[in-house]
Amino acid sequence: MEYRKFGRLDWRASVLGFGCMRLPTLDGTPQSDKVDREATVRMLRTAIDRGVNYVDTAYPYHNGASEAAVGQALRDGYRAKVRLATKSPDRLH
Repeated sequence: MEYRKFGRLDWRASVLGFGCMRLPTLDGTPQSDKVDREATVRMLRTAIDRGVNYVDTAYPYHNGASEAAVGQALRDGYRAKVRLATKSPDRLH
């Protein structure tokens, strides 16, 4: 994995990040709130094990289910291996 300096921080970001806007779903619908958590955990942990250290999610992704799935994947010490970015909507619908 290649890494680049991240602004003024004493941290180097992997050139490949893991975006969680389109996680695998149980019903095959791209933005479904039925996230396939088993597949998500497997995918995200594999990426981290191979050097990805930047994960991006947001509350609106998968109708609120993305953050919970990412949280599950980052258990067991994986949270300490990444920088996690999340965004809040300007308003909740």
